[in-house]
Amino acid sequence: MQLLLIHTGGTIGMGPTADGLAPVSGLLEGAVAARLTASVDLRRHVFKPLLDSADVGPDHWNEMLDTIRAHPGLPVIVTHGTDTMAFTGAALSQALAGEGRRVILCGSMLPLGQGGDAEGNLDLAIAAARDNTPGVLLAFAGKLMPAEGLVKHDSHQADAFRAQPQDTPSPPARRRFESRRLAILTLSPGIPAGMVDAALSALDGAVLRLFGSGTAMADPELLRVLAKAVSAGKRLRGVSQCEAGGVSPGSYAAGAGLWATGIDNGGKETPEAALIRLWLN
Repeated sequence: MQLLLIHTGGTIGMGPTADGLAPVSGLLEGAVAARLTASVDLRRHVFKPLLDSADVGPDHWNEMLDTIRAHPGLPVIVTHGTDTMAFTGAALSQALAGEGRRVILCGSMLPLGQGGDAEGNLDLAIAAARDNTPGVLLAFAGKLMPAEGLVKHDSHQADAFRAQPQDTPSPPARRRFESRRLAILTLSPGIPAGMVDAALSALDGAVLRLFGSGTAMADPELLRVLAKAVSAGKRLRGVSQCEAGGVSPGSYAAGAGLWATGIDNGGKETPEAALIRLWLN
C-alpha cells in the first residue's frame, strides 16, 4: 500500500518551547510512520514553513491540490490546524469533485504527546485512509465527517466539529484557486449601507450571511448597494447565519427586496462552502 501524507502544520504537530507551543520538525511525520507497517510506502510532503492554520489560504490550497494530483490514485492524509479546517475541507471537496480521490483531513485540539485527542484522531485518519472509497473526510473526535460542510462548533472541546449536509458538489468550473478578492460579510441590525458599499467596492464578490431562512432589513439604501454590486458583475451569494437549515428565498416577505437584487441562493451551504463556490465558479 502507498499513502501520501501532506503535513501543513497546526496544533497536532506542535510541541512545548520556551515561548509556548510551536511546530516541531519531524514530530508528526514520525508519529505517522510509527503507526504504519513496513509494507506501507509513505510519501511525504511537508509545508515549509509549517503553518498555523490561521495563515492558510488559496495558495496553500493550490499546493495541496498540486501534491495530491502529482500522486494519482494514492489515499491522502492532510494534517492541518483546526481554525480554518472548514475552509480547507470545502476547498478540497469542491476542487476534487469527480476526481475519485480519498482524502482524510486530520488535526487536534491538543498536540501529540499531551494526553489529548491527537493520537486518537491520527489513528482514525490512518484507518480511514486504508479504505480507498472516494471522498474528502475529517477524522476527528472518533468520527469521520464529510468535509464539504464543516463547522468548528466549539473552540476548546475535543468534539469541536459538526458537519452540515451539503448538496453533492458538482465538478467546478475551475480546479485551482486564482487571485480573487472575496470575503464573507455578515448583515447585522443597523449595519450602515455605506460600510457595505465600501467593502463591496474593494471586492470581486462576497458571501452574505443573512438572517434565518434568508431575510434582511428592508433598508432601501442597503438594497440599492447590493443591486448596484450585482449589476457591476460582482457575485454575491446569500447563506444563513444559522448553523443548520440554510436559506429558502420566498419563505418570508421580509426577504423579497433582498432576493430581488439578484444575489445568488446559497441554499444549505455553510459560509465557508459558499466562499469556495465563488472562488471556483
